[in-house]
Amino acid sequence: MKMEKMPLVTTTSDGAFWKNTYEKFEARVYVPKSPLQGDILNYGFNAPYLLVFAEKALDEAEQVAFARQHGFEKLAADFDSSVVFISPLDEGSGQPCDWASAAPDILSEIISNSKIHQYHKDGVVIASNVFRHAIDGYFIRGAIFRILLCGFGTGADYIAENCLHHFEGDGLWGRSDLAPATCLLTGLSVAPEVGADDIPVISYGNRAEANELFESRCKHFLKREAAPSAQEFLSDYYSFARQFRRMNGPLQIDPDLEKDGLVIEPGIAEVKTSPDNCGDDKGSKTHKIGYFAFYNKGLFESEAENATNAEKTAGGVPLVLGFHGGGDSCFFFATMAGWAKICHRHNFLLVTIENHLNSTATEMVELLEILKKKYPIDSSRVYATGFSMGGCKTWDMIQEYPEVLAAAAPMDATFDVGCNVYGNKVVSIGPDGHSNTAGSINTTEPVPVFYAGGEVTPLPELPFQAQKCLDRMAYTLLLNNAELADRYEEEVKLENKDKWENKIWGINGDEVETSYDESRDATLTMQKFRSTDGRILSVFASISGQGHDCREHTCEHAWNFMSQFTRK
Repeated sequence: MKMEKMPLVTTTSDGAFWKNTYEKFEARVYVPKSPLQGDILNYGFNAPYLLVFAEKALDEAEQVAFARQHGFEKLAADFDSSVVFISPLDEGSGQPCDWASAAPDILSEIISNSKIHQYHKDGVVIASNVFRHAIDGYFIRGAIFRILLCGFGTGADYIAENCLHHFEGDGLWGRSDLAPATCLLTGLSVAPEVGADDIPVISYGNRAEANELFESRCKHFLKREAAPSAQEFLSDYYSFARQFRRMNGPLQIDPDLEKDGLVIEPGIAEVKTSPDNCGDDKGSKTHKIGYFAFYNKGLFESEAENATNAEKTAGGVPLVLGFHGGGDSCFFFATMAGWAKICHRHNFLLVTIENHLNSTATEMVELLEILKKKYPIDSSRVYATGFSMGGCKTWDMIQEYPEVLAAAAPMDATFDVGCNVYGNKVVSIGPDGHSNTAGSINTTEPVPVFYAGGEVTPLPELPFQAQKCLDRMAYTLLLNNAELADRYEEEVKLENKDKWENKIWGINGDEVETSYDESRDATLTMQKFRSTDGRILSVFASISGQGHDCREHTCEHAWNFMSQFTRK
């Protein structure tokens, strides 16, 4: 039973409330007021998915009191998130029942009806499909890979008997292995059935027998002898539970980059809406763009105080503009593609752009100028990268504004040459801000390019899969004056791909380098194409066993390639 329309939302001075009935449970959602500007900046990837199994269904006033007492209200507000209260329903009648009579697979149904997405309001995901111009459904807003399952009394008993194990369900990318990221249990009266040792458990006020069992079977366990205060719970979350994430089966432990000196700074800028904008702000005079800046503490101070004369002459620090995939967010991209860790290791400024499909390449150039006023950016060392639709946005920058880029690393996506991220023909924007000629793209200004795609992706990313991918590689080689550009254009035909010397790219590069990714048991193969000036300006890379994905190992190589270049 899916949520087919936006639920009725009520608001009070505390926040927003709504509820919806599913087949095996009812969700009552409390969205506390938050100081964060969540309509522009998306914190959903980092937010804990607070699922509360209380002993009884709570009305709105009781939800607020309960969430406030236990620290859930403050935690949800910290991430512009929600507190989701779950009550069981009888499978046959659909009427409320007690936890002892509840279906054993309620968590699976919750996950099937939960999602994070760029479009959301009042704790509801509105799954707008920008390609079909339709809504694919409504969901409880929550990251299923950060489930914090909180049980009290009989609700804790239910979790202890039914949720401390892995199961198959609707994951992020189809059917997959699932389990909570963390379980918090208060007031247990049953012996827990621990079916997996990788499910972290927080035990509050439980009997010694239960705690001894948790300690013996759980790799990650925290206990308090009594129920904590709200502040104590928050301390336990930030010091213990926050680090856990479960994308697709195995538990992952995120490093605390902020504790290690990485600054994560939100920002919002207002830009003029360009005439080729076909996003949500089409037709407006101006609109706001959200972004997150990632940089090491002291980066700008060291540049100002300790830089050599040559570095000072260069004018500041290198910048990487990062564009997330369609439906994703800044934090999803910075974490999943590893760019936050890469900027931390290599000491550059990373700025990821939120909901960039609502902005154009022209608007990105204006944003860049705004960023230069805020941060000491070296204009000769500006780079762009992106995954999927963010890769397409990176291609937009290459073909529309090459003069601002020292190098670029589009990943896992192409549109037809000459088309922008909206699938429309590129238009030239004149000095007056109005569109000029159609189809005017860069054909003369080389931009070093590192392009990568998965070898088993279901989407067209590589030349053997689609003509548009082949055309984009030919465009890149011609743009960068590759010695093999003419041969590529003459010999590599999609209809003859069974005869290609290289089954993925058509021909081999002048140099080939491979790099093994131990974390994924995959090999990155890089075909390097030499330009007529002797430099390697074009790298086409493929990753064995990879579908539609963007990995830190690949992005590390992309940075190593891009950072060689400056824009004169």
